[in-house]
Amino acid sequence: MPGKKKSHDWPIYGGTPENNHFSSLQQINRKNVKRLRVAWTFDTEESGGLQTSPIVVDGVLYGLTPTQKVFALNAVTGKLLWKFDPGIRGTQPDRGLAYWSDANSSRILVGVMNFAYALDAATGTLIAGFGEDGRIDLRQNLDRDPPSQSIYMTSPAVIYKDLMIVGGRESETLPASYGDVRAYDVRSGKLRWSFHTIPRPGEFGYETWPKDAWKASGAANNWAGMTVDVERGIVYVPTGSAAFDFYGADRVGDDLFADSLIALNAETGERIWHFQGVRHDLWDRDFPAPPVLLTVERDRKKVDAVAQTTKQGFVFLFDRANGKPLFPIECRNYPPSDVPGEVAAPQQCLPTKPAPFARQLLTESLVSERTPEVHEWALQKFHILRSEGQFVPFSVGKDTVIFPGFDGGAEWGGAAADPETGILYVNANDLAWTGALAENTPSENTENTPKALYTSQCAVCHGENMAGSPPAMPSLIGIMDRKSAAEISATIRNGKGRMPGFSNLSEDRISDLLSYLTNPGDKQNGASENDRKDLETPPEAQAAAMKYHFTGYRKFLDPDGYPAVAPPWGTLSAINLNTGEYVWKIPLGEYPELAAEGQKNTGTENYGGPVVTAGGLVFIGATNFDKKFRAFDKSTGALLWETTLPFAGNATPVTYEVNGKQFVVIAAGGGKNPKSKSGGVYVAFALKK
Repeated sequence: MPGKKKSHDWPIYGGTPENNHFSSLQQINRKNVKRLRVAWTFDTEESGGLQTSPIVVDGVLYGLTPTQKVFALNAVTGKLLWKFDPGIRGTQPDRGLAYWSDANSSRILVGVMNFAYALDAATGTLIAGFGEDGRIDLRQNLDRDPPSQSIYMTSPAVIYKDLMIVGGRESETLPASYGDVRAYDVRSGKLRWSFHTIPRPGEFGYETWPKDAWKASGAANNWAGMTVDVERGIVYVPTGSAAFDFYGADRVGDDLFADSLIALNAETGERIWHFQGVRHDLWDRDFPAPPVLLTVERDRKKVDAVAQTTKQGFVFLFDRANGKPLFPIECRNYPPSDVPGEVAAPQQCLPTKPAPFARQLLTESLVSERTPEVHEWALQKFHILRSEGQFVPFSVGKDTVIFPGFDGGAEWGGAAADPETGILYVNANDLAWTGALAENTPSENTENTPKALYTSQCAVCHGENMAGSPPAMPSLIGIMDRKSAAEISATIRNGKGRMPGFSNLSEDRISDLLSYLTNPGDKQNGASENDRKDLETPPEAQAAAMKYHFTGYRKFLDPDGYPAVAPPWGTLSAINLNTGEYVWKIPLGEYPELAAEGQKNTGTENYGGPVVTAGGLVFIGATNFDKKFRAFDKSTGALLWETTLPFAGNATPVTYEVNGKQFVVIAAGGGKNPKSKSGGVYVAFALKK
């Protein structure tokens, strides 16, 4: 239309089909970014935190509330256009939505817990012809009893033609659902294809598992999201570890397709190529984010590539058509396991370039020197730990250092890539965690007692002593004094935060857990089978019986709650993927109270990714404690602008243009700092005139 001002959408999670978090907009640029001001805010009036990256189509912004109500806003004013309440209280992270349209309709496709909904994009009403009354239940079509499955859409579907392709978050203990990758007809909701990440007999990779492992094993799932090469018709699927995460005597072998980047024919689900990043994973080293598609130079030729970040702090780069590594990958031997029944993979493979963006080995010289007292404390703790770098199997009775920790390295926010330069921007955590195995008692290993149930399902996160590792894994000590039995039962059933739900547990089994949480020392809660003949051991509990259990996630923190390793504790890096060399690397985030004492630029834990623009900027929130939203010079890493959000922006921002005006929006909800409240506010910024 003549005279119409230009617009530029952010119509897909990750911004573009390449998932490169890149925008060609440059109205906001290096020279004027200091003039950014709040344009509007939308308060969901809910608490609990937000990890959502919204999408913007035709001047409408679509997002989610902390409890997973779906809404549409005028992207210029922030005015609410519609809101959809599914009638389900979402308790899992929900990081985004998908959009699809044809000549007749446009729809929002969104996961809410174990359901995927199709909504009319204009009105927010359910599309009745999709699935059953507008939704599909992801517990169906997994070749196992649907009501006992536990699967949640924490990352949005990807769209290819008339298909929506989904993964899901699943239990990390046994029993766990299959991690099948599935494609549904975007109009009808009917299943079109499935790819088995735990191969069945006769399928590629079956021989990498024990003969009948597929019957009881689970996970190897895509929880982090996927990326589609629209032109080639390839969907790139990063997967996580198989259950159980830390002891795999029941799955001895390499365990394809766990911890793999899988290139599938998006039309049919057939495997084209794959790369397994961790063989027989014993460390929960999932591929944590959707890969990024970009074009790099090799021998003066352009090569279409796919870049995959890892929790270990590495970037793998492949030719996206055939999976050929574009930097050498070196395989080396690692220590065997000394745990009876466990057989660790003899070799693991890592790229020789780029250098890792997170530290790989905790040594005495890297313990904290924040104060002399803290340094002495950290040294004493370090000397009782096993610290030998990557891929060291856990031992019984002695804690092993995982560095970077279980949350990375890279995390679910993913990386940004500038298609004009081939530079990848990735934020990372740089903290140490620890973990160990313990042998189950005879009753824990074979009996259906409350203690055995807690040990097999809950101790992995909350620890043997229920102390947890706050705030991500809260303490359960005294939980019955703080929460009602109904509230705790609902959390066990549906999950909350990073905790998956346990829909496989019957009401009687949940009652047993409540009994144990009330009084873990009670003899009845750990009674012998002869004393508890009224209880029948369900098949799933039998399948979950293991000789060893994980004693719990532990961050290596000092007595004041700060990381017990030397800074930086969080970083932002720019890596040239044409050469594999770093352009710059800076600390990301700070603790306000330490900064006030002069200890600035320590970096902090951070969740949510960056956005890079043609205006020369990298926008990122992510940092847990300072609530800052920042803009950096993409060429130098210099800080050009920052502001304080109402809550920490643990989400990836978006940028778009409507009627010639560029906006930047981030979801601010917090939730990862135990000293701060959580919320759910979307904040939009634009240039002040």
